[in-house]
Amino acid sequence: MTLDETRQLWDQVASTYDDERDHGLLDPHIRRAWQELLVEVIGSNPTRIADLGSGTGTLAVLLAALGHRVTGLDLSPAMVDRARDKATKGGINVDFVLGDASKPQLPPGQFDVVLARHVLWAMPDPADALDHWIQLLTPNGHLVLIEGFNAGGGIHATFLSELLEQRVSTMTLTHMPERIYWGREITDERYLISAHR
Repeated sequence: MTLDETRQLWDQVASTYDDERDHGLLDPHIRRAWQELLVEVIGSNPTRIADLGSGTGTLAVLLAALGHRVTGLDLSPAMVDRARDKATKGGINVDFVLGDASKPQLPPGQFDVVLARHVLWAMPDPADALDHWIQLLTPNGHLVLIEGFNAGGGIHATFLSELLEQRVSTMTLTHMPERIYWGREITDERYLISAHR
């Protein structure tokens, strides 16, 4: 799939993207579970975060509301428009920009955290994308990667762990089977990896 085709695909689903319970986090219980998880992984001290493949901005807005300085990047203009609208309606400051998450045109060495939720699996070259993402981090920065695998595709935790072992100093894998994060029972693989540069 070309970059233009990918952009068009995400533009087409932007209007209904937040209808999925784990996308829009409209249920307060699910939203709170994600908030608690991210605070546990990222911390509560204000940090500079790049949310790559930020979609409609749900996590970016959630993190900015907690006091973090967040830049959200997405390929889809329709997604970015919805993200900006979400931030504006919430009175929350987030810098949303258009861009390719596989090669983000963001300043290198400036982010304490690079966050990507269900993004790496869609990259044409996950290893190359990771190399670009790591370059965005401060010397003590870390990646927070939320991924999964099911019959429709994805990326296995073992494969991603192997890619990261060559690139980071430490890594923690947390499996996420709990329905509170997804709004339904799941039988596929869901996980979070926190990896320090």
